[in-house]
Amino acid sequence: MAINPELLEILACPKCKGPVAMVAEKDGLACAACKVVYPVRDDIPVMLIEEAVPAEKWAGGARTAKG
Repeated sequence: MAINPELLEILACPKCKGPVAMVAEKDGLACAACKVVYPVRDDIPVMLIEEAVPAEKWAGGARTAKG
């Protein structure tokens, strides 16, 4: 199951309040302005600043596994 498109429209980066977009693997939400990805776990976006992963680490396969 994917994130509801209506929910995706209203979600915002908790740091800069800018828009977020689903990453290609559909396992995270990326903020282009902050260059971070927020994980999606069990179809629930984890929109906590301390859970954000730098985008270059996310794309490079060096994701940190939390939880």
